[in-house]
Amino acid sequence: MCVTAVESRPAGVALTSSPRGHRPFGARVKAFVALTKPRIIELLLITTIPVMFLAEQGVPDFRLVLATCIGGYLSAGGANALNMYIDRDIDALMDRTSQRPLVTGMVSPRECLVFGITLGVVSTLWFGLLVNWLSAALSLGALLFYVIVYTMILKRRTAQNIVWGGIAGCLPVLIGWSAVTNSMSWAAVVLFMVIFFWTPPHYWPLSMKVKEDYARVGVPMLPVIASNKVVARQIVVYSWVMVGVSLLLQPLGYTGWFYTAVALATGGWWLWEAHALQARAKTGATGAKLKEMRLFHWSITYVSLLFVAVAVDPFLR
Repeated sequence: MCVTAVESRPAGVALTSSPRGHRPFGARVKAFVALTKPRIIELLLITTIPVMFLAEQGVPDFRLVLATCIGGYLSAGGANALNMYIDRDIDALMDRTSQRPLVTGMVSPRECLVFGITLGVVSTLWFGLLVNWLSAALSLGALLFYVIVYTMILKRRTAQNIVWGGIAGCLPVLIGWSAVTNSMSWAAVVLFMVIFFWTPPHYWPLSMKVKEDYARVGVPMLPVIASNKVVARQIVVYSWVMVGVSLLLQPLGYTGWFYTAVALATGGWWLWEAHALQARAKTGATGAKLKEMRLFHWSITYVSLLFVAVAVDPFLR
């Protein structure tokens, strides 16, 4: 979910694997942590913890929050490791993924596979024994959806990959609610839908930035197969639906004035940025002039502020 700097080298040239005898312990530990994609998991926890506050209508039990966060990290980390195992062929050809542990040889494919499966099993048992089995089922479902439906089926076959594959990233919202209540509610469904409609306009600007990478390996992200104008139009459509859905919590009786004010302010700014991107795309702007990463960076701020408002709102009602 972020573009990392990589060393300069010809496009499509994989780095030489590190000999087994030249893999320092500290570097190996960092490599296994990198397999879990910690930066992505940070964002997943940002959507999980506030929902627990909303479900509790106050401060949830700290031990439950800690257990949910640890279980969520293990589950998402396992899914991300398995994603890297499956995508190791194209990761070696893409600039933005060329430093991943399987590409550099710091971790072997077998080690990565065992690591990912182990995290998946441990996380499911962790949720079941320390949280509840509904949360365990949702966690396992998110892992399987991300690995099988998104990575193995959708990613290399359709431009709708991130739309439907993004469901895996929506499930932490449901997990946060079920961890507290051992049930579901319309509030959890609404926030699930917010993340569902947020994911494409969050990820497509990044895909616009690195579309040459995706084109090189034959992954049909929308910006690869469609013009910037088409992508920007889709971003605007999804953005309006996302903001509209985010405003449903108050009429349903789950939030008050504070959440609604934050949703209106942050959503309004998002729509401004989305329409500005569309305007630049219509003029034929490319490269630095397109400024597609403005919306990408704002999207992370937006979801963070919105879910902080979810957590704070119960204390102001």
